[in-house]
Formats: sequence, C-alpha cells, structure tokens
Amino acid sequence: MNRRELVKAAIAHQPTVRAPYCLAFTPSGEQRLRQAFGCRSAREWADNDIIHVSPPWWNWHELGSEWRQAETPDTVARVAGSGSYPQFFDQLKMLRDNSDKYILVMIYGSHFEKANAARGIENFLADMAGTPAFARKLLDRIIDKNMVMLENILVAPEIDGVLLGSDWGTQLDLIMAPDTWEAMIRPGEQREYDLVHGYGKDVWVHSCGNVQKVIPALIEMGLDVLNPVQPEAMDLGCLKANYGQRLTFWGGISTQQALPFGTPQEVAEETRRVRDLMARGGGYILAPSQEIQDDVPPENIRALLDVAREPLP
Repeated sequence: MNRRELVKAAIAHQPTVRAPYCLAFTPSGEQRLRQAFGCRSAREWADNDIIHVSPPWWNWHELGSEWRQAETPDTVARVAGSGSYPQFFDQLKMLRDNSDKYILVMIYGSHFEKANAARGIENFLADMAGTPAFARKLLDRIIDKNMVMLENILVAPEIDGVLLGSDWGTQLDLIMAPDTWEAMIRPGEQREYDLVHGYGKDVWVHSCGNVQKVIPALIEMGLDVLNPVQPEAMDLGCLKANYGQRLTFWGGISTQQALPFGTPQEVAEETRRVRDLMARGGGYILAPSQEIQDDVPPENIRALLDVAREPLP
C-alpha cells in the first residue's frame, strides 16, 4: 500500500498498518523548525502522506469603502482571478510522476469567509440577520464563481481531494443559528460537494471551532473529511462514537495545551491517546488541531512525528 492508498483507505474506514499523518506549520513555526533541525522546509522534514497544492483562484478586486460600512452596498463586487492553469497542471503532473502521496487542493475561505472578506465579519453577520436577501445574493455570487474555478481544475486526474474552508464555529458553538446555516450556507456548500464528487474526488472541509450541531448535515451532504477538530471545542470521544463510522477526522491533537506546554513524553502519550481513539476502525488522519506555531518546542514536534510514524497497535 503506497501513501496515497494509505490515505484513501483511512477515508474509506479500511484497516491500515498506521494512521496517515499530515502536519502543517505557520511561517514562524516553520522558521523555528528549520533553525532547530537544519532542514530546508517543514514539508521536507515532516514528509507528510499528503501534499498540499494551491490552485488558480479568485479574490475581491478594489472594493469601494462602502463595502466596509454597516449599510449594505449597492455597488458591484468586482473580482479578479490569480494563478496560471498551465503551471498548475504542470505542477500536478510533476508531483504525481515523482510521488506516491495523496494530492490535496487547498481552498481556504471558499464561501462564508469570502463574504466576510468583502464585508467584514460583523457586517456580514448583521447582513444575514437584517438583510438576508442581500446576504443570499452575495453568497450565491461566491458559489457561482467557485463552481467555475472548481470545474477548471477538477479535470486534472492527479487531484485526489479538495479542501474547502470557512470557519463556522467559535470555540463554544456555531457562530450563527443552525437554521441560518441550513438556509444560507448549506445550499451553496452542497453544490460544491456534488461537483467535487462528480469528478471522483474527495471533499474535505476546514472549519475551526465547535461545529458539532451541523456535523449530521455535513455527513448527509457527503463530506468525507473534517478538519481541524479542536479538542478544546469538541469532545473527541463523542465525535468518534457518534460520527466516526461515517466521517474521517483530520486533526485533534491540541495546539493550545499539549504541544506548546507538554514535555516530549507528554506529547508522545497524548498523540498516542488521540491516535488510538480516533483511528479505531479507520477514519483518522493524524495531525495537530491547527498549524504548528513557533510556541511549540522543536523536541515536542519531533515527539509528535515519531508517534505519527508508528504502526497502529
């Protein structure tokens, strides 16, 4: 079983010799790692089972100041694309020719957060409550644009999965009422998931915080992998017991407590505890619950990686 097959097997809840792993770092976290271990990059040092790639995408373009005011704007939200499709497809081919790893396209801020980027989060949450017609129109515009961009890249056979990101949760609960999420967020997300699945790729979603109230809906929608699974926000045992046979979790190892403040032995013990809980019956990709920052001692990162490479018990 190669490394791509290892990840696919975990997503399919099939038995594997070890849990696949994928560690990510903030720029300052990576700099500290390079200084400590003399490596050229965190990606090279960690040697993850998954390769992250960024596709050509789009952003808001020269929005007027009215978009940041409390009142809803009446001007057109202009957009501009970025990146090169030929270069992206060449990169994918080179990666597939030289690696047996799972290739994951990373698209953060793909929907709800894209609206926040245009309006500011406080204004857009107020839009959703006070001027829902405007909020729906903006969200629909975002999804329409996303669908075009996704279809442009999904033709690439080298792609295994696509990660779509929007933070729907605080550390305590959803950032909006569940019925608001159902009415305004779910329809657009469903269109994206169906498109990605239509090309035979896996759907991954990144949402920080406590999103447990919408996990049943996400499973109904066909979500394959949920990230980052913060243990301070959601109980890992409950997640595994209630949803672990139908959903794969990526993350779960605390970047607020264990990694920055534990000893290497404590990090190793916590990593094994989380791995053994979440990987039981498949459905787990080992990783911290967020990108590793520069407050994590390098010896703790090494302890984490040593456990990540162990066979499952």
